[in-house]
Amino acid sequence: MTTPGPPTSPARTKGGELRAKVARLLADRPADALTIGGMARQLGHSHGAVRNAALTLVRRGEADQSGTGQPEFRANAKTAAAAQTAVISPPGTHAPRAQAAMARTTITAAATPKQTGPIRRAGGQLYHPRELADLPDVEALNRLRDADVPVLLYGPPGTGKTSLVEAAFPDLLTVAGDGDTTVGDLIGEYTQADSGGYVFQYGPLVTAMTEGRALLIDDATLISPKVLAALYPAMDGRRQIQVKAHKGETIKAEPGFYVVAGHNPGVHGAVLTEALSSRFSVQIQIGTDYDLALALRIDARVVRVARHLARQVELGELGWAPQLRELLSYQKTEAVLGTNAALANLVGIAPVEDRDAVADAVIKTVGVKKIAPLTLGKQLPASAVRQPPGSTGSAQQGRSR
Repeated sequence: MTTPGPPTSPARTKGGELRAKVARLLADRPADALTIGGMARQLGHSHGAVRNAALTLVRRGEADQSGTGQPEFRANAKTAAAAQTAVISPPGTHAPRAQAAMARTTITAAATPKQTGPIRRAGGQLYHPRELADLPDVEALNRLRDADVPVLLYGPPGTGKTSLVEAAFPDLLTVAGDGDTTVGDLIGEYTQADSGGYVFQYGPLVTAMTEGRALLIDDATLISPKVLAALYPAMDGRRQIQVKAHKGETIKAEPGFYVVAGHNPGVHGAVLTEALSSRFSVQIQIGTDYDLALALRIDARVVRVARHLARQVELGELGWAPQLRELLSYQKTEAVLGTNAALANLVGIAPVEDRDAVADAVIKTVGVKKIAPLTLGKQLPASAVRQPPGSTGSAQQGRSR
């Protein structure tokens, strides 16, 4: 028996359709936290396509994400609306030259050397520009884009690489790379439609090329070199790719198409090959701005701890130090659970092999007598437990027997 293949003349799946499907799935299960794999199985789409759709919802504030190794996604107050009113933008339906030019002009005007205040990203978060080559970093990136000079940003996770790119390019599309990323996740692949037939779903690379948009390949060095090779013809003088899976269709890059990549050195599995490195003429190191952390009113003692640990990392004596992401998380945890719990959590999120060094730095700098990862303690007496709304004391006691 032969397995039926895709139809000879598949219909195109609209660009925002999968995002609407993911939003609808989350909205239908508001109490559940769903993984990429679980959603991909239910929707019949690839892991990469579902991951990109889910992360886009998070960036737009239309879903919530928790966890990093295997992230989980939940619906929030905006998810149901996203399922109803997703922006549909099939490849090639916009005026790419005007759209890209307008986006770059807007962001450049907002980031002149005389105006370096925070820039609001697509998800609503603020980005604080930093200096790069005597320019605000967002303006420097836009100048490089106008000159078609690809950029590789590298540095530890949590230092703001993705935030910078999102602030610089409002028209950004993102591929979240990992070891499972396939050529189909970049270019597109056949997926089963609700009607039961097969349709070709274009990937973010094709969309960025045909709409003249910026494309971020995040964690690029976790992606197989064979997969990345599909990207290179779009970046060199040819500025086109061939979609072999879709009748050998040729896709040409419109003006404004631009590629930027992120790399986390030292992360397990990250390999910066010569082929990848040579495609990016400008490579920019991104580190945590500890002065910004102080300006954001993060506890100065904890910032000193982070600086000290960062120096040890530079000397090769340690493998981990808190970056801006961890410092911001510390600030939020402290506001909710208090200083001691936030310090304990800071120790607990460090890699196991570095926890003792982090704990020692906290003890010496902050002045606490001892510190250990945040851990559940002994059971509290019933009289000390605040009852949740709508519960009764007898019901709680009955469940604890």
